[in-house]
Amino acid sequence: MKILPALWISILSISLSAQTPHQGFVAYDQPVPHSKLSFKMVPIQEGSFIWSNGKGAHKKIVISAFWMGAYEMSRDAFDVFYKDESVSQNNMVDAVTRPTAQYIDLTWGMGKEGGFPINSMSQLAALMYCRWLYAKTGIFYRLPTEAEWEYACRAGTSTGYYFGNDSSQLSKYAWYAHNAEGKYHKAGQKLPNAWGLYDMLGNVSEWTLDHYYADRFEQIRDQEKDPIAPKASMKYPKVLKGGSYQDKAQSLRINHRIKSDPSWNKRDPQIPKSKWWLTDAADVGFRVVRPLKQPTPEEVEEFFKKYLSK
Repeated sequence: MKILPALWISILSISLSAQTPHQGFVAYDQPVPHSKLSFKMVPIQEGSFIWSNGKGAHKKIVISAFWMGAYEMSRDAFDVFYKDESVSQNNMVDAVTRPTAQYIDLTWGMGKEGGFPINSMSQLAALMYCRWLYAKTGIFYRLPTEAEWEYACRAGTSTGYYFGNDSSQLSKYAWYAHNAEGKYHKAGQKLPNAWGLYDMLGNVSEWTLDHYYADRFEQIRDQEKDPIAPKASMKYPKVLKGGSYQDKAQSLRINHRIKSDPSWNKRDPQIPKSKWWLTDAADVGFRVVRPLKQPTPEEVEEFFKKYLSK
């Protein structure tokens, strides 16, 4: 595994010393440019959690402060970007590019407007949405790292789920195979975790920044701060978390890791296959985070150059 250069550490680790809550570090609503929509961001204080390999070994991981979306990104909010004709379409030479049209309805009739999560999307599409937000607002948003996601989901707990270990209680907190009736649902209908994050488990699985390594636990040091598995040269696999409406209770456990797969695009008839949409991943979405300490414009450009390259 390659060592991250200092630039990436500064962008992704948000290096901050232990501190009291930052002035202005509170929940807020981020307006979606060119619309009357907004999405809620929740402050996640600096702290630590215990990362387990599921086989009895544990390591303490330290996480810097950030905001996280209270809900999975909605179809409504994403469609503002998708339909923004001021942004070029499918031209990767441009800094911000909007997705190509879906050749069929990739929501499969499960729901669009009115608070349903965006789905069937690639990691590239999620990150390009973040770049669009930055271009329009000047605020740097990105996907969470795997460690950030797990820290935020746990909300101070160490159990299998953020409400305990009893999977019979899962229907109060998540849409999954037992209660979802084969479809995702509008966000925020289930109980949140202790930090005010909804649908972290179930509904749609959520992209992280990390490349998937089977031996990731062994790569991480005890007491490591803000770890990330850096982008590899290959497109697959990447890490997703949280499980979805299609999954059974075991796959919704917080430490469960999902790896992306080329088969998720196997039925896409486009040549070449779409970089934006995943025909056979109807249960894949995302939520965003915002570092407490914003990177410089130069660091932001380097970040997007790295993660949006082929």
